[in-house]
Amino acid sequence: MCFGEFNQKINAVFIAILNYMADTSMTKLVESLRKFAKSNYSVVIEHLYIAAFTHKNLEVNEIGMLHIEEHDQKERLTSLKSKFGFSELMFLSTCNRVEFIFCTENIISQNLLGVFFETLYPHFTKDQLLTFSNNAELSKGIQAVNHLFSVASSIDSMVIGEREIITQVRGAFDRCRSNGLTGDMIRLLMRHTIETAKKVYTETSIATKPVSVVSLAYHRLRDLNISLDARFLIIGAGVTNTNMSRFLKKHGFKKFVVFNRTLSKAEKLAGDLHGKALPLYELANFSGGFDVIISCTGADSHIITPEIYNTLLAGEESRKVVIDISLPQDLDPQIIHSHNVTHVSVNVLQKISNDNLKERSKEITHVENILASSLEEFKQIHRIREVEIAMREVPRKVKEIRSNAVNEIFKKDIDLLDENSKEVLKKVLGYMEKKYMSVPMIMAKEILINKN
Repeated sequence: MCFGEFNQKINAVFIAILNYMADTSMTKLVESLRKFAKSNYSVVIEHLYIAAFTHKNLEVNEIGMLHIEEHDQKERLTSLKSKFGFSELMFLSTCNRVEFIFCTENIISQNLLGVFFETLYPHFTKDQLLTFSNNAELSKGIQAVNHLFSVASSIDSMVIGEREIITQVRGAFDRCRSNGLTGDMIRLLMRHTIETAKKVYTETSIATKPVSVVSLAYHRLRDLNISLDARFLIIGAGVTNTNMSRFLKKHGFKKFVVFNRTLSKAEKLAGDLHGKALPLYELANFSGGFDVIISCTGADSHIITPEIYNTLLAGEESRKVVIDISLPQDLDPQIIHSHNVTHVSVNVLQKISNDNLKERSKEITHVENILASSLEEFKQIHRIREVEIAMREVPRKVKEIRSNAVNEIFKKDIDLLDENSKEVLKKVLGYMEKKYMSVPMIMAKEILINKN
């Protein structure tokens, strides 16, 4: 055989192998496309459900009954997922919201929810089970997607514009993912939900003006240029004062004395603040001086009387600040008129809060437009993912086709080639293999997405 004939033989082997791979790969691709064409996109996304319990349908203390401690979530939720055959499950719990996000081919009814809660909360009474199954805000498919967008963007929250919810949603997903509860659908949904919420907070003013009493009180202190060395008297160790005190500590304040009727609660808060704890009755005898008082108790009369206030001053005449977050207020009004004091009442803070809420409400239309756009984007993202899943066998099949061509069908012909020709053939086949996998799949996505 002359060199020219040998060269023709090499070319013939190359062409034969490439034609075989092209024909067989296209057959597998067409099979995948036919399989996808028979699938129903809406059916897959309609497997998504959300059962929500919020301030709109239950009391906050009732919602709290649904909370599951983090260390118990994996065992209890895994058992629930297995029993009901859910393909995916996510649990979200905040101070005024509990939501179950799950994927199932079953039809979810109120009766099934009753069994659902009986399984997850076996200690509930029949009346409690009935309450929760009847009051679940159930959404499905695209409606469920839109609901989660609204939650993470805070327009479904008790306090519109509070950004903390996006952190809570992300944290809940991370826990459920690490516990092996979630899958592809919830992963895609959560990624787009977080992106949507970030867009809302970036492109709108929904969260720019504070509305919580704690945030407003701190902003008022900041505006007064209170020194970081200021001495704080914290009167009351409830939730509001606890949040306020920790907020102050976070921003650099460090001198605290905590008063409370129950000393153990004062000690707990003082421990967190590295401050001092005293029982409330010692307020009348305290002479250590102060710069700022933050008071929030459940008393039905004034805690800080003129006599007590004079003792607290310890002879100092400089201007003092009193933030009184109680209703009725803890500070006797006579003190405001007779002393050099800046008084910030809960009524003032509440008025600012209401005004800010009105401003935030004006942004809701803007937010809803962003959510509508994101919903269409998610439909497209989900459709693309459906194509990828339907065609994920193609790369493996192409590799099998190449292996079969090289090791069986054309093995004798390849054995006749010299080492240099074999190396060239290997490179060509590698290149063509990638193209057989990527180019048809990209084209298929574009065709099917555009058709949809």
